[in-house]
Amino acid sequence: MQSLRRGPVRPAVTDEQISVDGQQLRVSVRHGDQDRVPLLLINGIGAPLDALQPFVDALDLALTVIRFDPPGVGGSPLPRHPYRFSGLCRLIDGLLSRLGYESADVLGISWGGGVAQHFAMFHPRRCRRLVLVSTATGSLMVPARPSVLVRMATPRRYTDAGYLGRSAPSLYGGSARTAPERINAHVQGQDPLASPRGYLYQLTAALGWTSVPFLPRLRQPTLIVAGNDDPIIPLTNARLMHRLIPRSRLHVFRGGHLGLVTEAAELAPVIERFLHPDAPRSAGSRSAGSRRLRRWPSA
Repeated sequence: MQSLRRGPVRPAVTDEQISVDGQQLRVSVRHGDQDRVPLLLINGIGAPLDALQPFVDALDLALTVIRFDPPGVGGSPLPRHPYRFSGLCRLIDGLLSRLGYESADVLGISWGGGVAQHFAMFHPRRCRRLVLVSTATGSLMVPARPSVLVRMATPRRYTDAGYLGRSAPSLYGGSARTAPERINAHVQGQDPLASPRGYLYQLTAALGWTSVPFLPRLRQPTLIVAGNDDPIIPLTNARLMHRLIPRSRLHVFRGGHLGLVTEAAELAPVIERFLHPDAPRSAGSRSAGSRRLRRWPSA
């Protein structure tokens, strides 16, 4: 295969600004074994890539993990105009090319789960396996309670510790009900967050969008991960996706909306076994050398 770029040995983790179709994106890559399919993470609304650090830390070091901040979030500047999921998926497609990967396994959580579904459907050659965490089908879903939806409409929980402390138990469920200070420390500890306009653009990106018509046409093996106490995305939504997506599996854990972070030690091995069922867990030897256009057999 033809090398896309040659250069010195890469460090274990890179964090850089990458331009894709004129949009600057903050991108973090934890480099692992080049012979394994990388895992691309798409985060929830308003949250920068750092928010998923506990989950990344719980994953096998042999697994390459790619994270990015969507436009207007964290270290990525605002786009020139609002975008839709389709436009964001084109950016992700271009990002994989810039990084030298032809395909990846894709994990999306919450808002990012909607993006992941869209990417798997309309960029199928780029997505080998799909993991959907604490997410739903968009506008056609079993909604949260109105009081929860009102809190989700504003990024105030990211900037106001008092507001978050009062809201976390009923908003996130799971361990937030018994130890809200853990959620407070995690959410408030992320800097920088989405700008108000960046948060608005994320909301409008999903406006009117639904995956219900195309879920039966997904061909990627899919793992659906859902908490049994998620006020934002009621568990019924995961069961609906499981019925609609062929070759899908459903894993229900005891926890809430942020279980991927608060229960990372429990969920990381579950997801790893789904992505690489025959790979032994390893400390991981990082291969040196150039980035190459990687191809893997479909699963």
